[in-house]
Amino acid sequence: MSRPSQLSPDNILRFLQVRSAPASTGDIAQGLHLKKSDNRPLFKMLSKLKKRRAIEELPGGRYRLPSRKSERDAPSQKPSGDAQRRPQTPPLAGRDEVKGRLVLHHDGYGFVVPDTPMPQLDGDVFIPRDAIQDAMHGDHVLAKILRLGGVAGAQRAEGRIVRVLDRAHPTVVGLFRYGAQHNVVLPYDVRIQHEIEIPRGHELTPGLAKKLGFSGADETRIRLRHIPRLDELDGAVVNVELLRYPHGGASPIGRVIEILGRPGDPGVDTEIIIRKHHLPHVFSAEVLDEAERGAKPVSESQRAGREDFRHLPIVTIDGETARDFDDAVYVEHRADGGWHLQVHIADVAHYVRTSTPLDGEARLRGTSVYFHDRAVPMLPEALSNGMCSLKPHEGRLVMSALMEFNAAGHMKSSRMTSGVIRSAERMTYTNVNKVLEGDTEMSKRYASLVPRFRDMKELALLLNARRNQHGSIDFDLPEPVIEFDEEQRMTNITRSERNIAHRLIEEFMLAANRAVAAYLLRRGIESLHRVHEKPDARKVLEFEELARAFGYSLGVEDLHQREVAVRHGRVPAPAKAGRPDSFGHGRERGMKVALPGGELRITPQHYQRLIKKVVGKPEERIVSYLMLRSLKQARYAAEPLGHFALGFDEYTHFTSPIRRYPDLIVHRILKWALAHPNDASPTSQAHSATPTGAEAALYSHKNLEEIAAETSETERRASGAERELMDWKTAQFMEEHLGEEYDGLIISVQKFGCFVELFEVFVEGLLPINALEEFAGARCVLRERDHAIVALAGGSGGHGAGSGRGSRTSGSRRAASAPASVRTGGSSASRLVSNLGTAGSSAGRGAKPRQLEWHLGDKVRVRAERIDPMRKRVEFALVGEH
Repeated sequence: MSRPSQLSPDNILRFLQVRSAPASTGDIAQGLHLKKSDNRPLFKMLSKLKKRRAIEELPGGRYRLPSRKSERDAPSQKPSGDAQRRPQTPPLAGRDEVKGRLVLHHDGYGFVVPDTPMPQLDGDVFIPRDAIQDAMHGDHVLAKILRLGGVAGAQRAEGRIVRVLDRAHPTVVGLFRYGAQHNVVLPYDVRIQHEIEIPRGHELTPGLAKKLGFSGADETRIRLRHIPRLDELDGAVVNVELLRYPHGGASPIGRVIEILGRPGDPGVDTEIIIRKHHLPHVFSAEVLDEAERGAKPVSESQRAGREDFRHLPIVTIDGETARDFDDAVYVEHRADGGWHLQVHIADVAHYVRTSTPLDGEARLRGTSVYFHDRAVPMLPEALSNGMCSLKPHEGRLVMSALMEFNAAGHMKSSRMTSGVIRSAERMTYTNVNKVLEGDTEMSKRYASLVPRFRDMKELALLLNARRNQHGSIDFDLPEPVIEFDEEQRMTNITRSERNIAHRLIEEFMLAANRAVAAYLLRRGIESLHRVHEKPDARKVLEFEELARAFGYSLGVEDLHQREVAVRHGRVPAPAKAGRPDSFGHGRERGMKVALPGGELRITPQHYQRLIKKVVGKPEERIVSYLMLRSLKQARYAAEPLGHFALGFDEYTHFTSPIRRYPDLIVHRILKWALAHPNDASPTSQAHSATPTGAEAALYSHKNLEEIAAETSETERRASGAERELMDWKTAQFMEEHLGEEYDGLIISVQKFGCFVELFEVFVEGLLPINALEEFAGARCVLRERDHAIVALAGGSGGHGAGSGRGSRTSGSRRAASAPASVRTGGSSASRLVSNLGTAGSSAGRGAKPRQLEWHLGDKVRVRAERIDPMRKRVEFALVGEH
C-alpha cells in the first residue's frame, strides 16, 4: 500500500535539514513519497522557497538550506508551531542594503526595485531627490535603507543610493544645443536628470570632421582650431556616447556619434525610440555573412530523415503587412468525428546554430520589435524574411506538432517531428474571414481551400470551448491601429478588431505550445516555460475595492486579509450586485484598510465569470481594464509554474522562433529529445557546456534561468519601445486636432488628474487636475476612499459652481447651459443625466451648491488642449456644454 503524499514547504525544509548533501527534485520526490501529480506543485514550492531565500539552488538543479555551516554550529532546537507552518524570512535588521534597478521620476525622486523580492516590504524602496547621488535612471545600484514605516509585513522603506553597480546608459539620445560656455545635449528621456556636456570638438562626427577638413587630426589639435557653428547640428536629434558619468555634482560628458535628423522629420521618431531603449539594430558583417551562407534553398540532403508534408494543402494565415511567416496549419476532419491538426513551425534551429555569432546576436536582441513603419528583427532578413519564412510554393524545413482530438475537442495524443512543407497559399486574416462569411469573390478565389477553412473554424470553436471550461481568461481588449493615406499621413487611430481567422490561429498555436510543453515534461527534460503566476492578494484587494463602486466582485471565497480600522474614516455604502446606480445609497460605513494575509485561493474561473457578467455593459471597458491591472505579467522561467490566465498547468513558447529567442531554445531542446527517444535521464547530460554549431542541445537549469531572465527583460524592453512610439504618433496625430471636442471615458484616476479614453478615435490623454480646478472654480483633490477627484467646498466661479443635480454623463442631450462631464456629491455611480437646467438654476433659490466629483467610469466631454512636448501626451480641458 502506497504512503500518502507529504508535499508541503515545511516538509521540504525538514528533508533538506536532515539530509547530509544537496538534493535534486528527484531525491525530494522520493524522500517525501510524492506522486507524479505532485511534480508541478513541487516545482512551484521550490521556486517560492528560493525567492524567500529559505533554500538555495546549486548547479544541476540541486537544492540545500543556506548557510549550512552556521546551522550545524547552532544548538539543536525544535521549531515552534509557527515556524513549522512556514519558512522564516530573515529580519531586515543586519540586511539594510539592497541591490536593484533605479527607476527615477521626472521630478527627481525615484524607487529601487530589488533584484530579489523582499516579502516584508510593501512596494519598492523610495529614494528622495537628494539621496540619488550620481545614479541615473535605469542604473543597477546598491541602496541603504534608512527608515521603515507601516505595519509589520507590509512596511514601506526609504533609503539612499550608496553606489552604482552597473550603468544602464552607454549612450543617450537628445537634442543638441550650442551654448556660450559649452555645448549640451538635452536627453529625450525626462527621467535622465542631467544635461550631457559636449566638450569642444566632441560634437563632430567622423562625417562632419571630414567635411571641415579635420580628418586625421587628433582631438587636441581639433580643439585648438576654430570650429564653426553648424546648422546641421544646432537643434538636431543626436545620439551621444557617454565618456564620463555624473560624479560629485559634475555633469556627464559625452561625444556625438550620430546625427539622426531634425525633430518632426519622417522616421526620426522611430530612430529616437530605438536608441532611447537601447535596441540593438545593426547586424555586424560577420552575422550577416553567417545568415547569407545558411540561407540556401532546401537540398535533398537537408530533407533526408524528415517527414514530407509537401503533398498537403498547408497554408499560412497572417496579417496583410506581415513578411515573416513562421507558422503554417492544416486540419483534417476524421471519419470517426475526430480531428487531426498539424502546426508547422519554421525550423530556425537548423539555420541558427548554438554559440555562433548569429546565435549571440539573436540572444542579445531576444525578440523582434515591430513599429508602424519598420521592424527591428531578431534575425537578419536573409533568414527572417527568407529561408525561415514559410513562403507559398517554396520548400521549407519545419518542426511540426501533430495532434489528434476527439469529436468534443479533447486532445487524445500528439507527436513532434521534423519535416518539410510547401505552403499552398499565403492567406490573410481578412481573406479567411471573408471566406468563412461566405464572400463570393473570396470563396471562388480559394475554392479548393474553402472546406479546409470551415473545418479549421469548427475545430477552433471546439478548442476555445474546452479552454473556457478550464477557466481560460480572454479580455479581448483592442490595440490602437494607425491609418495612413497614400502620402503616409496619419488619418485616424482606430481600435484593432479580431475576427474568427485570428481566433483559429490563436487556438492552434496554443494547442501546439501546450503539446510541446507536455511532451518535454513527460520526458523529464528541462526547458524554458512561459509562466503566468496567480495575482498577488494585494492587487486582488485593490481590484475589489474599485469594482465595488460598479457593484461587481470576483467572488473569491475566504479572501484572507487583515483589516485595520482608520479613525474618523467613513466610506459610502457599496453598490448592490449588478446595480451600479445604487452606490452611495444607504448608511456610510467605517473605513478600514485591508492588508492581505494567508494564501490567496483564486482561480482563472473567478475572472472568467466576471468577464461574462460585464460583457455588453457600459462599464465593460473599465472593469476589464481593472481586472487586467490586477494580474501579474507573464514571463519566462526554467520551472513549469503554469499559466494562470490560460488555465494551463504547463505551457511554453514554440511557435515563433523567427522573432522570439525562447522559442529557438525550445526548438533546440525538442530536437535533442527527438534524437534521443530512449534516454531515461537526459538532465545529467545538460551540465556540460553546450557544443558550438549544434542545432540540437540541452541546457543546464542555471543556463535556462539566465536565458529566462534575459529574454523576459528584452520582451519588456520591446513592449516599452513599441508602446512609447505609439504614444508619440498619437501625440503627433492629436497635434493636428487641437481645439476639437470629443466624448470620452475616465479610465484612471490619479492625484494629478484623470486619464480619458476617447470614443471617436482610440486616443488616451490626461485631464490634468488644474483643468478640473479651472472648470470647478475650486481646488480639487483625490479622495482616496472611493478613488474620486472632488472639488472642495468654498470655491467660487467656474463652469460648475452652483450646478444642481449631476452624475456620470452619457451621450444624452442636455440643455444648452448644463455642465457636462461632472457629477455632484450624493449622486449614484452611473446614473445617466438628461434634462438639466442652466447651471445654478436647478438647485433652487438659496440652495447650497453640491460638490463636483469625477469618478472612474464617468463619461466626459473634453477638448484637446495641448501636447506635453516631453511626455508626448495629449492633455484635455473639460467642456461645459454638449
